[in-house]
Amino acid sequence: MAEDLSAAVLMFIAQRSAENRILAALRRAGYDDITLAQARVAARIGLGGTRLTVLAEQAQVAKQTASFLVDQLERAGYVERTVDPTDARARLVRIAPRGAEAGHVARAEEARIEAEWTEHLGARRMKQLREALTLLREITDPYRPSGE
Repeated sequence: MAEDLSAAVLMFIAQRSAENRILAALRRAGYDDITLAQARVAARIGLGGTRLTVLAEQAQVAKQTASFLVDQLERAGYVERTVDPTDARARLVRIAPRGAEAGHVARAEEARIEAEWTEHLGARRMKQLREALTLLREITDPYRPSGE
C-alpha cells in the first residue's frame, strides 16, 4: 500500500517516472544515443562548465566512471572539454550545441510533466509540493548553490 511507503520512496517513484519520460522524449526526438547514466551526469553540468571531479561527486560515481561517461558524451557531441579560465591546468566539461538542443527537449518534457502533475493534484497542492520540496532541499542538497 502507498501508505506504507516512506516519503523518500514516494519521491523516488515520481522522480524515476519523470526521468524515464524525459529519456523517452529525447529518444523520440532523435537523441537515442544517450543513456540514463550519461544523462544524469550531463544534467549536472553548470552553465559555465563543471570540472570532472565535481561531476563525479555530484553524480555519486567514481571519477573514472564520470570520465568514461563524459568521454562517451563528448564522442556523441553532447559535451566538450575546455580549459578552465581560472586554472589553465584544469579542464571544464561544457554542454556542446547538440547537448543544448537535447536540453531543450528535456526541459519541454519537464514542463509537460509538471503540467500533468498540476492537473492531477490541483494548482494549490502542486504549489505546496514545490514549496515543501524547496524547503527540503535546504537540508538535503549539498550541491545547492550558495545564496539559494
